[in-house]
Amino acid sequence: MAGGFRLQGWLLAVWFAASFGVVFFANDLQVIVNGWPLGYWFAAQGSVFLFIAIVAMYAWLANRNEALAVSSADRQYEAYKLRLHRKFAIYVVCLLLFLVALALAEKWGLKKSWVGAVFLIATVSLYAVIGIYGRTSDAAEYYVAGRNIPAVYNGMATAADWMSAASFISMAGGLYLQGFSGTPTQPGGLVYVLGWTGGFCLLALLVAPYLRKLELYTVPDYFGLRFGGRWPRMIAAFSAVLCSFTYVVAQIYGVGLIASRLTGVQFEIGILLGLGGVLVCSFLGGMRAVTWTQVTQYVVLILAFLIPVSWLAYQQLGNPLAPLVYGQQLEKIAALEQKLLASPQEQQVIREYERRARDYERKLQNVDVALENERRELRERIRILNERHADESLVVLARRELAAVPKDATLARERWSRAMQDNQERAKPLGGMPPHAKPFAGDPQGNADEQQAFQLSRRNFLALMFCLMVGTVGLPHLLTRFYTTRTVAEARTSVAWSLFFIALLYLAAPALAVLVKFEVMSHLVGQNFDSLPNWIAQWAKVDPTLISVSDVNQDHILQFSELKLGADIVMLATPELGGMPYVVSGLVAAGGLAAALSTADGLLLTIGNALAHDFFFRGESDQAGSVRRVMLSKFVLLVVALIAAYAAAQRPADILYLVSASFSLAGAAFVPAMVLGIFWPRTTGRAAVGGMVAGLGLTVYYIAINSVAVRSALGLSGSGLWFGILPVAAGVFGILAGVSVTIVLTLLFRPPLVPESTVSPGNTHQI
Repeated sequence: MAGGFRLQGWLLAVWFAASFGVVFFANDLQVIVNGWPLGYWFAAQGSVFLFIAIVAMYAWLANRNEALAVSSADRQYEAYKLRLHRKFAIYVVCLLLFLVALALAEKWGLKKSWVGAVFLIATVSLYAVIGIYGRTSDAAEYYVAGRNIPAVYNGMATAADWMSAASFISMAGGLYLQGFSGTPTQPGGLVYVLGWTGGFCLLALLVAPYLRKLELYTVPDYFGLRFGGRWPRMIAAFSAVLCSFTYVVAQIYGVGLIASRLTGVQFEIGILLGLGGVLVCSFLGGMRAVTWTQVTQYVVLILAFLIPVSWLAYQQLGNPLAPLVYGQQLEKIAALEQKLLASPQEQQVIREYERRARDYERKLQNVDVALENERRELRERIRILNERHADESLVVLARRELAAVPKDATLARERWSRAMQDNQERAKPLGGMPPHAKPFAGDPQGNADEQQAFQLSRRNFLALMFCLMVGTVGLPHLLTRFYTTRTVAEARTSVAWSLFFIALLYLAAPALAVLVKFEVMSHLVGQNFDSLPNWIAQWAKVDPTLISVSDVNQDHILQFSELKLGADIVMLATPELGGMPYVVSGLVAAGGLAAALSTADGLLLTIGNALAHDFFFRGESDQAGSVRRVMLSKFVLLVVALIAAYAAAQRPADILYLVSASFSLAGAAFVPAMVLGIFWPRTTGRAAVGGMVAGLGLTVYYIAINSVAVRSALGLSGSGLWFGILPVAAGVFGILAGVSVTIVLTLLFRPPLVPESTVSPGNTHQI
């Protein structure tokens, strides 16, 4: 036991140094090694390699002590895995042949619309077939896939479950827009690579094997078993629903986005089309069907990500191994950034955005008068156009402008405030984007304002990274995946495989962001507006927030500041940006759809199980009671899916922000009580309830009180931020509050004896 503690302690120390230590001193690590700024390379790649080594080493050393003699059951299991390997190999070969066949069909004249439709129909049909084949009403199969999933396939399914629409669609876009660390008002960039991989070290060392040993079905099961009583389970179930629902709305939004692009249907119809693919797996077969669907989806999404980034790297650098060579483009991007900063045309665009921002600022000083003046001017323009018998298109355009005028002062104030902020942001150099390889805003050696900006930027980066890492440990749909392995040892190995499969994409995402930015700066910028590629207009029709261009300085040439890309478009538009065949665009869309569907499957299953199994659990252990819970889970899953689809149709926020918020909620609600319950036997149910309520409540409060709508409704002015921490990292306060309250309440009230069958120092730390 002492040796296990020492091993975990040393590995946690390496994890801390490779993440928080490197980030804190990133500004001092600007030495160039083989073309790479050392701090950038370590944050984008070096830390990920170390995280994989930590998880793999822990699994190997811990499992080595648990090797057992080979039994007949083990031999049967090995034969079962061999059959799975054969089936998987056949699937991969068939998928590659399918891609080659579609590429040849496109070359021979197959229409692009048919390529997209074939991808959508083929992939969703495949997932549906697996869902129908895996249908079950058995509780163990429905909740935990019969605990018979080999580690490598569970790792693949976990990676697909984990790499949601945020990872596949938005992360490369976030890196494109935010560079190393984001802007003073939006931390981001490489924080997602570090946070979403580093969290698996904590998962492997602190939680996954311990939960697997308890033979549970859901995460709230742990709280009910460990702490007793109904309240710990109820609060855990509520928290699981809250953070999973926030997460699933983002996935269904991504489903609608991609399905509408593939088929050309409206966004809302695209949501319903994709939702059918989600439900057919999770509704019919539960975790059993979802697991094997996610394995197939992982292959689709990883090919869809690696093929275009490798293609782009080969086009630009003559080497398809993008993660190894994209550092060469960082220096070129830095030179292009300096060129754009000195460009007179870019300065003209900036001055125009400044003028527009001032116009909105003047309107906001007296909204009622400005609103009436705007209506009067538009009516006068329409009257003059009619008197002069102007072209009907001009009259129609003026009438549309009049119809678009806000209906009342409240709506006008909200819309004009947003427009003013947008123009102020775009009036900044490089369209408000930071220099790509620069760690943190401001300057630690500059004036007082620059030093403060640097401190705030670094503080928010560290806070968000902390929330993403700890939130990873608390995500219910992720934890449940490790219930499906055959043994505790395989659960450890499964975490290592999961991180390996995830890293294949996470190492390529920063490369894609750099290659796309170089392509935009060197080739797209400077083109005549009349010769811009068609894909810009096509994606703008799907959602105007994804991409927009406007000739601000009226020179008919696209300037960098005149192009606005949303985070969700960079990956999806990469094939068209790089001039690749449309079959690659279809593959990327299918990959994004696979990423969103795989995560939505797991999340909806988690929500349905939390409501049916945990909220309405009455302790039935008989077969009839288990079947009733499974059927109730299926019904609840269907209802929640429809509610989430409605919420996604409202386009509530960008995918990356919604997902990041769910990590704060999960980390604050689950992790303090869960980890303390595992490693500190004195922890009581009363303390766990207090810690969960305090952590979750504080996180929700901080997110809500700093939203524009709430502050406006309550008449609050100024900033509601604590220590300058932005709401996306609200979990940093909730997690600390949860730990503090749990410890204090445990110390204040004498704990009852912990049942030996659940958690005790002797049996947990020997796992």
